Amino acid sequence: MKIKQYIFLGIILLLTACKADLEYLEDFGSQNYLLLNQDSVAVNFPKDIKGKIGVVCYIYTYCYDICPLTTNNMLLIQEGIAKEQIPDVELLSISFDYKVDKPFMLKQYAKVRGLELTNWQLLTGSKNEIEPLMEKVGITAFVADSTSFTNGSKVYFYVHTDRIQLFDANGVLRKNYLGSKIKIPEIIDDIKTLNMERTKLK
Repeated sequence: MKIKQYIFLGIILLLTACKADLEYLEDFGSQNYLLLNQDSVAVNFPKDIKGKIGVVCYIYTYCYDICPLTTNNMLLIQEGIAKEQIPDVELLSISFDYKVDKPFMLKQYAKVRGLELTNWQLLTGSKNEIEPLMEKVGITAFVADSTSFTNGSKVYFYVHTDRIQLFDANGVLRKNYLGSKIKIPEIIDDIKTLNMERTKLK
């Protein structure tokens, strides 16, 4: 009898742990943020990705440490999605450096890194859109160090949250990951879970 009880308890704990992994972290409701993608096309976030599973990271193009690692992991996620043939997944890279990262900068960033943009957009926006959005999703970003040169050029660094986030088809934030150290199989499995969830609701 005790063995059966332990097995039952183990199953309950396992189910509870799985559920906690994809809990509802933030529901945007009708709240949206007007952004521009790399082609200067307006995107309402998260409204315009509803119906799709969203994989979202937060970067700035002048970053030389965490952001390139995060961007490379987004590439690996994109490859994993294609390999597993998971439909309707949208990747978004949102820049919090709204003063510098205009659409043409994002387009150049994507070109230099050879990003495949069929299901991936790079987004920017005004201060009035980006700052409230960063607060909403729990991203902290502030300039820590900067160096000015005699020719007028400037090098600066942001201290910022290292984050990739997973949104379900209803635009609800479901899980956070370390962007530079994310385990690709883990997020691919989570995307599969949300895809099954979406399929059941149809």
